[in-house]
Amino acid sequence: MNSTYVFEHSKSHKYLALIVLAGLLLWSVGLPAWVNSAQAASLTNVSDTITDSDPSAPANHTIQFTAPNGVSAGEDITITFPAGFDLSLIDFEDFDLEDDGVDVTLAALSSGTSWGVDVTGQVITLTNGSNVVASSSVITIEIGTHATEGATGASQITNNSSAGTYVISITSADGLDQADTRIYLIDDVVVTASVNTTFTFTIDGVASGASVNGSATTTADTTTATSLPFGTVEALTSKTLAQDLTVVTNARNGFVVTVQQDKNLQSATGADIDGFIDGAYTDSPASWAQPTATLGQEDTYGHWGLTSEDSDLNSDEFGSDLWVAASTTPRQVFHHSSSTNGAAADSGTTRVGYQVEISALQEAGTDYTNTLTYIATPTF
Repeated sequence: MNSTYVFEHSKSHKYLALIVLAGLLLWSVGLPAWVNSAQAASLTNVSDTITDSDPSAPANHTIQFTAPNGVSAGEDITITFPAGFDLSLIDFEDFDLEDDGVDVTLAALSSGTSWGVDVTGQVITLTNGSNVVASSSVITIEIGTHATEGATGASQITNNSSAGTYVISITSADGLDQADTRIYLIDDVVVTASVNTTFTFTIDGVASGASVNGSATTTADTTTATSLPFGTVEALTSKTLAQDLTVVTNARNGFVVTVQQDKNLQSATGADIDGFIDGAYTDSPASWAQPTATLGQEDTYGHWGLTSEDSDLNSDEFGSDLWVAASTTPRQVFHHSSSTNGAAADSGTTRVGYQVEISALQEAGTDYTNTLTYIATPTF
């Protein structure tokens, strides 16, 4: 009896040893890594749009992505900027965070339904309080003076001092979801692109005598990639100029190009040519109209505006020969919802026109000038 027991006992030990050996083998070939990463995912539709592409310039950032696993209570979202970007001035009042378009409350430390915001070196950490962000939620984070929920932002992130492309790393749900995006610094042009993608944006001049979006007024003078020379403008005789825009990208969700001015066309004396129509800064495309020239109302003495030939833009909102005001607020002039090779009209290339008209009351000046900034933003 005793010998039989020893045999059975030894046999069970052999089975146990085989089970342990098999477990160690599975462990050694990566079973734990497979288990731990099974639910990890990449953030999608990731973009970072900045308001100033000049090296060393302060800029607002609008970061947007879709979080596959959401963000549970107590979990973090982190944003890591490369060396050379100065984050030292920003604090929680310079942030807005939206969960599917709904603003959440931010504070220096997370508490209850308030998210905490910490900026340490190059890393921004946003810590969820007791909220639950559902899976596949769209997260929008505004950093800078355009953050207005709760308090208005007073500080911005300062760009790296060198032109070039820079990677911004984003994680969500304590690092479970992650992705990189890129921004490109260049004078007056912003280009964002994800890793292993292509994105180029170019501006070309247009020769005099060319047509723009069905306008009855052809281009008055030849333009370049960096200049719009209206020359001498005569009363009640409109003048039109144009530039051609081209985008090449393999971004799955396409791109948007906006343009904005730093101020009205202004002379050294302080006189200005206001926004179309009669200084009303019309934002809904309308037919061109002459300034009304009402004595004593200087904003009716002259105005200028813009149009786009892109029929893919907001259901062809510019139609034929319709115009809006040039404004300090970014205005969309070019859009496409998928990748493009830069060759086809509306999807890869378009023409943007600028028209000015004054009355006899417009103040004299030989140095009316301002600066336009194009911003190109792809969505991956």
